[in-house]
Amino acid sequence: MFNELLSRMGMSVAAANADANAADAAALMNNVTTATPDAKSILIVLLLGVLVGFLISLLYIITHRKSGYSQSYVMTLLILPPIVAIVLSMINSMASALSLAGVFTLCRYRTIPGDPKDITYVFFAMASGVICGIEGAGHVWLIFLFYIIVAAVLLLVEFCGYGKCKTSSMTLKITIPEDMNYTGLFDEVLNKNTTSWKLRRVKTTNFGSLFELIYSIEMKNNVDQKQFIDEIRTMNGNLTVILTLFRYDDKVYETN
Repeated sequence: MFNELLSRMGMSVAAANADANAADAAALMNNVTTATPDAKSILIVLLLGVLVGFLISLLYIITHRKSGYSQSYVMTLLILPPIVAIVLSMINSMASALSLAGVFTLCRYRTIPGDPKDITYVFFAMASGVICGIEGAGHVWLIFLFYIIVAAVLLLVEFCGYGKCKTSSMTLKITIPEDMNYTGLFDEVLNKNTTSWKLRRVKTTNFGSLFELIYSIEMKNNVDQKQFIDEIRTMNGNLTVILTLFRYDDKVYETN
């Protein structure tokens, strides 16, 4: 009898705890789902995202004046922060925001080969949009503080030349007559003007009357390229010499 009474009391306590937990969970879900932002907050978040996107795109233009840039990439940096901000402000849930971040990891971007540091600006724009969407108009100073710090670092790295290599990866193509012995012919010139070089390919052209030598070189940035080419022209009979600013690629690509 006593054991049966204790069993009934335990079941009653467990049921009460379960009801309390269910009530707390329902209240939490009710707070999450009903706390939707008003039109004014959404408008402020959207304008902040556009403003930050404009500043990021302007920063990208300033740091890429010499290397060049495309208008489509600038437009992407301009539009990305307000899009991310408005989505996060409408979700209004940290768990849903993390789920959205997981969706971004599933995206697969197909772009032409370019400057790897450009992806930094994409993440910069996305992070700015996330801050605008989560913080909204409540912490405007945090949005601009984040932008100022990151922009200052990017400008400092760009104009101070931090991490800049002292050499340039280039491909050198030299045309010589078929009766010229090219072994060791250009070694002295290459050793003087480059830090490293390697003969990658030798092939015949013009129905076998000419040879084309293809070198992969690390050209010193302080070298006069015209003088370097002129020295080679005096040695190859003033035939064609091509100096290209890209690393030699000896891979074979198959197409269907």
